[in-house]
Amino acid sequence: MQEEENMLPDEVLGCQKGGDVPKDAGGHEKAAEQPVWGKKCGRGREAQADAEISRDDDKPAGDAEWLAGVEKGLQKKFRKTIWCPFVQAINRYELIRPGDRIAVCISGGKDSMLMAKLFQILKRHNKIPFEVCFLVMDPGYSKENRLRIESNASRLAVPVEIFESTIFESVFDIEKSPCYLCARMRRGHLYNRAKQLGCNKIALGHHYDDVIETILMGMLYGAQIQTMMPKLHSTNFPGMELIRPMYMVREDDIKAWRDFYGLQFLQCACKFTERNCARGTGDTNSKRLEIKELIRELKKKNQYVEGNIFASVENVNLSTVIAYKERGVRHNFLEWYDE
Repeated sequence: MQEEENMLPDEVLGCQKGGDVPKDAGGHEKAAEQPVWGKKCGRGREAQADAEISRDDDKPAGDAEWLAGVEKGLQKKFRKTIWCPFVQAINRYELIRPGDRIAVCISGGKDSMLMAKLFQILKRHNKIPFEVCFLVMDPGYSKENRLRIESNASRLAVPVEIFESTIFESVFDIEKSPCYLCARMRRGHLYNRAKQLGCNKIALGHHYDDVIETILMGMLYGAQIQTMMPKLHSTNFPGMELIRPMYMVREDDIKAWRDFYGLQFLQCACKFTERNCARGTGDTNSKRLEIKELIRELKKKNQYVEGNIFASVENVNLSTVIAYKERGVRHNFLEWYDE
């Protein structure tokens, strides 16, 4: 099948084609002055859409008119900031192939719940034949948090399947890197359940800001240059892949969507976080918060810093680094220095 047949038609989905990495005068790729996905979407009829879609926070759960407004808003009011980046990430990184069955994994937060709505709308276009299911793992949520997830899924008409695990109990007493272990265990449970449902991919809701924060965290705290990839083959579940369709969507735009419709989602609902809050020790993921603040400060002096961080891992020149790893094998510049 030709590559064009695997692409989601931009004109049908309401986005102009775009996403090329900008070039300098010599034809070389350079760091983007702004996220490249923002250049060609344009406002179009967005101003008209703003007038058509009024904020209506007090609509009852399941109200058809309110729900229609949410879905319409994603392709009109939030077309430039959410819909187009979502579609362009899928096209640019070839995240969906004909015949895929994708488990959209919902944690209960704003990112994954928005991703679920976007997948619903995408499926209706049906330009590429694929199937989708919506998967929620309850790793030991409190009753209140479980009800919040169910309520939001019902209000947004997302037909979720919920399965349970005891991950929170398993990592609760672990002092060193409990969040890392929890994330790995959760991913394994999601892979396993998705495979049982006949899926070949799981979709996670990591967004653009997660990506650039991960790049800096790796450099400053891990002494390595790497990024959060838009898709990965599973090492423990053969034939399974992980995709990140929210890869080019900004977190502030997700928050704007959430607030516009008066939606309330979970933050981090794990027992470890609840325990720390009770002790007054704050957020467990302080390193990521530090990086967020660092980027915020850098942006005050350079408005393009976020796009430049994102583009930096697309413009790696191996001839100017001391050493690197490829498929687990370490290479050093001395290997080819005298050639």
